[in-house]
Amino acid sequence: MESAIQTVVGVYLKSAKGKGSLGDKDFQGLVNKQLGNIMTGTDSSSAVKEIFQEYMTLIGYVANTLSEQRTVALCHGEDTHLIEPIC
Repeated sequence: MESAIQTVVGVYLKSAKGKGSLGDKDFQGLVNKQLGNIMTGTDSSSAVKEIFQEYMTLIGYVANTLSEQRTVALCHGEDTHLIEPIC
């Protein structure tokens, strides 16, 4: 599952081409290109907006969970390559 999430994030970032985020039309194009063969409705802007919201929810959850795990590890003296613990 971890590698799948890395792939999804990597494809998104590659598509953003250094901009940090994609506009609605760019994201819709990405969804059409990457998921058009396995999903229906990828040509609908409202469906793509819903997909984007789900994507952001997933990525936000993963980011928060990783942050919490690193904070707990730091507070227990584990080396996570961060400078200071926030305990």
